[in-house]
Amino acid sequence: METKRLVIVAVGGQGNLLASSVLGEAALLSDIPLHMSEIHGMAQRGGVVESALIFGDAKSTIISDGEADILVGFEPAETLRAINKCNSETVVITNLAPLMPFTVNIGQGVYPDLKQLQELIAKKTARFIAFNAATLAEEAGNSLAVNMVLLGALIQTGVLPLSVEEVKTAMRTKTKKAFLDINLKAFDLGYSAAASA
Repeated sequence: METKRLVIVAVGGQGNLLASSVLGEAALLSDIPLHMSEIHGMAQRGGVVESALIFGDAKSTIISDGEADILVGFEPAETLRAINKCNSETVVITNLAPLMPFTVNIGQGVYPDLKQLQELIAKKTARFIAFNAATLAEEAGNSLAVNMVLLGALIQTGVLPLSVEEVKTAMRTKTKKAFLDINLKAFDLGYSAAASA
């Protein structure tokens, strides 16, 4: 199978690691080789969390600059910060709901303009899918389901060798039963959002 490289970037607490775990379980269920690594940074203090997942044969878990087939950003500024992982063929998905860094909140930093941010990303990539995943998560029933909304959008692109059913089966294994229905709804909303983007 053709190797596919995925980078997921988020801020601590957004559920990046659960999303990665669901993808890992789906790959396991599908007998697809997967290599995965994570960088936690200062996650507990709102810092970046980055996951690298390589589907197919690979000798390393490192995704170098320009190598990502797909980038998923849970936070728009973090998506822009990771753009160097992309190339002109990369598909990028980003949540447009910003989480202001501490420095911005205390007046010592400026958050990038969302319109300019989107223009910059769109110029550098093959397909750019941007929407407010936080709104869809709330519609699903839990504002913390942004990760599942973006997982739905990711699977809709068809870049990864995983089917909707394989990922939903993994979600049933990896998510708490109390949140399963909300997570499945969030996934479906994200899938639809990407389809119409």
